[in-house]
Amino acid sequence: MKKTFFSKSQQLTTNGFVGILFFLCLLIVSPLTQAERIKDIVNIQGIRDNQLMGYGVVVGLDGTGDVSPLTTQGIISAMVQLGVKLPAGVNLNAKNIAGVAVTATLPPFAQLGQTLDVTVSSLGSAKSLRGGTLLMTALKGADGQIYAMAQGNLLVGGAGASAGGSSVTVNHLNAGRIAAGATVEKTVEVGVGQGDTISLELKEADFTTASRIVSAVNNRFGQNTASAINGRVIAVRAPMDYDSRVGFVSDLQSLNVTAADVMAKVVLNGRTGSVVMNQSVTVKECAIAHGNLSIVISTANDVSQPGALSNGQTTPVSNSQIDITSQPGLVVRLPNSVLLADVVKALNSIGATPQDLLAILQAMKAAGSLNAELEII
Repeated sequence: MKKTFFSKSQQLTTNGFVGILFFLCLLIVSPLTQAERIKDIVNIQGIRDNQLMGYGVVVGLDGTGDVSPLTTQGIISAMVQLGVKLPAGVNLNAKNIAGVAVTATLPPFAQLGQTLDVTVSSLGSAKSLRGGTLLMTALKGADGQIYAMAQGNLLVGGAGASAGGSSVTVNHLNAGRIAAGATVEKTVEVGVGQGDTISLELKEADFTTASRIVSAVNNRFGQNTASAINGRVIAVRAPMDYDSRVGFVSDLQSLNVTAADVMAKVVLNGRTGSVVMNQSVTVKECAIAHGNLSIVISTANDVSQPGALSNGQTTPVSNSQIDITSQPGLVVRLPNSVLLADVVKALNSIGATPQDLLAILQAMKAAGSLNAELEII
């Protein structure tokens, strides 16, 4: 007999995990406001990464590649570029090659000859890229220009084995990395500001934080040095020559600013059941009723005996039974609170699992009892 249980003990284990998760959040997010460096909360306009991508072929696989038309076309194209002429209508059916997507990030101020790490991911039905070698691949930017060339041996963190129709896989085998596998062949001009002005962009738009940054910069470098354009962009007057500008930006980024309180927010992940709140979340007085269900699914596999004229054929019979038990619901009163710990304690006291918390928090928001923005990811 095969049984599937969703028991109270499992719920208690999950509740313990939820409690630990919230406790860690309380430790990480302190209710006291602390000063932060400007470099940690702003970006300088114009200084950014650029994404690169290319299509390549991985060879040297131990029979774990794919034989898709895309891969065949890729290896033929690579051979033609090397001066190898293949007969017309040739059909490559080698499973030691695989078509892959190669991606990398070009950092700001990258120079010719600088190396980049690349990520290689299978595009076809390859079983594993372990032990493969990426052939020379051009990496292009959004403008279609080639900015780097990639090649090298893949490092795949997973492992797998198969025999007799059974297989075991640890981690992921269809993606790997090549450390310093690409070389920059073309640079991107990066300008730090236009004329005598550079622009700071807040990572999180906030008028209070922007005003405090303006005050800190003006107190350090003199009045009218900085001015806020809006809640995200701040214009700062800087020296014209590059040497002085680099030192100025260094001093500017080292200034400490007390950032404004973050907006109350609750992030819900419906796929994993995780719930994360910041320290600004509060609740209004409300009551929550919560009921627990215990579900037992029993399956018994029997075999019916053959009849007199059935030629001795037996017939499998599967009998399933589902029992659902409902426990008394609990009603918990949540008072007006300004402490996240009170909210967490109250929700855990009713035995809420992560999936229950998703529904409870959404219901509290709909009832107007949760003073926070809900974001579902």
